[in-house]
Order: sequence, then C-alpha cells, then structure tokens
Amino acid sequence: MRLPTEAEIAEINTRHLIETPLRPADLLFVFGTREDVGVRVDAACRLWRAGYFRWAIVSGGVTPGSDVPECEIIADAMVAGGVPSAVVLREARATNTGENVIFSLPIIDAALGLASIRSVICLGNSWTARRYPMTLHRHWPEVEKMLVTVDSFRAPRALWHTDPEFSRRMLLEWDKIEPYKANGFIAEWPASEGRDR
Repeated sequence: MRLPTEAEIAEINTRHLIETPLRPADLLFVFGTREDVGVRVDAACRLWRAGYFRWAIVSGGVTPGSDVPECEIIADAMVAGGVPSAVVLREARATNTGENVIFSLPIIDAALGLASIRSVICLGNSWTARRYPMTLHRHWPEVEKMLVTVDSFRAPRALWHTDPEFSRRMLLEWDKIEPYKANGFIAEWPASEGRDR
C-alpha cells in the first residue's frame, strides 16, 4: 500500500474533498454502494425531512455476493425511513459511477423530464467525493450540482491518511481522476459550483 506525500494529502483535502453550499434541490442522486449503506440511507432520509429534495433517484445494479440490486436495498431502506415511495426513482443495472449516470438519465427524463430538473444533490462515499458530480457534469452539464458525502470512519475527513483503510480507498479514487478525465469519463467540475474545504 502506498503512503501519500504531504503535498498529496494537502491537494486531496483541497481539491477532492469538496463541500458545497447546500440548498433545496429538484433531485437527490443516490449513487449505489456496498459500503456504509445505512449511513447513506440515514443521510438521504435526513435530507428529505429537512426539505432538501423533491425527487430522488437511486442507482445501482447487482453486485457480487447479492442477487438484489443496490438500488432496491437502498431505496427500500429510504422508504422505510420515511421517504415516500412515489418520489423515489430506481435504476437497477449500473455497475459503476459512469453507468449510474448514463442509465439514470433516461429514467429521470421519462418520469420527470430532464428540462424540469435544474439542481441535483449527489450523495455518495466521502472517498469518491468530487468524482460523483464530475461524472454527472460529463453527461448532464446543465444542472447545478451539490455534493453530500458520508462515511463511517472515525478519522475526520481531513485526517483520512491516518486510517489505513480510509487512506487506501481515498488514494484509489484519487488515482482515477486524471485517467478518467483523459478518457472522457468525467469532466472538470467548475470551481464556481464547488467550494473547497
């Protein structure tokens, strides 16, 4: 396992661990996961109770070790937590972040009309951070993007490098950014939309 340099830690904390001002959005985009499902569901339910979204889409297909799509597990738990079933759209084929967006856009369009959505809150793991809105920006640049990230690590986010598993996950994601941009999988997320930590 590689260890991050001081410069890399500073750059990740500044450029990757983005926080955005949060305000009510048209759509909550919940990216599927096998990690920290309960934490993600709790965040989605808190956002709903606080009036931060009108609609939600949960995207994620079947992953190894389960025959139930991630979206079904997460969406069902959100509904059990108080989010009305009628406002939760589901996308059950995606196996990666790019597919989350690509496969979700037609579902959103059919149910709501893409033109009616002006703002989106991306909800996902802290270590994946800005790659969610960068992926969304690649395929849906017109909408305003906000970001909420969650994890269950005890280490504060700025000290991610002090926890071996948190560090491993963070560096794995950080190392994807430039190759993904070069391959056109993601697009630079405008600085005007994000505010550094």
